[in-house]
Amino acid sequence: MQTVLSRPLSILAASVALAVAAPALAEKAHDHDHAHGHSHDEAHSHASDEIAKGFFKDEQIADRPLSDWQGDWQSVYPLLQDGTLAPVMAHKAEHGDKTTEEYRAYYQTGYETEVNRIVIDGDRVTFHGKGEPVSGQYEHDGHEVLTYKAGNRDVRFIFEKVSGDEAAPKFIQFSDHRIAPSKSDHYHLYWGDDRAALLQEVTHWPTYYPAELSAEEIVEEMLAH
Repeated sequence: MQTVLSRPLSILAASVALAVAAPALAEKAHDHDHAHGHSHDEAHSHASDEIAKGFFKDEQIADRPLSDWQGDWQSVYPLLQDGTLAPVMAHKAEHGDKTTEEYRAYYQTGYETEVNRIVIDGDRVTFHGKGEPVSGQYEHDGHEVLTYKAGNRDVRFIFEKVSGDEAAPKFIQFSDHRIAPSKSDHYHLYWGDDRAALLQEVTHWPTYYPAELSAEEIVEEMLAH
């Protein structure tokens, strides 16, 4: 399990070395391909749509509690691997600038993880993957705003481990296209032991949806956005 939890850092050396190019890559990774973190109510709000696309003012940002991500969450990576997300990839190809296979390869890199389940209960985060689950207690460690070449931005909400299993990551960073307290409906999670290096990660973003959703419901959610 320790190897699993260190996986997101495996390409960070290259990311840091290419730091100058990172904003351009991040712009692509967080543009229309998966800027879909708003609820159905928010979908009717122009302001919320703009925020989800990465356009907002600093004064709109507010720190968020870990309770925004409370719950039992499943990775969508297995759904990509077994073909369940094929309609989503085809839909993206119809409206985007890649072929279906190119989108699948893009999300293969983005979604890849062996942590297939995450449970967040209070201040405790438990990672389930190969081997025994590992967990830690996390406290708020601020947020960071990432600005990309195109002018769109993203906010990473960061939590630091204060106790728990050694194999649990020291830092976790949430991105769900929201910038103020609000219950998340899905999220991208970055984790590792180097807070600054994680901010350079723009190609690998394990993604989690509520565990109670069926595969079909997740496909419906993705197609709706």
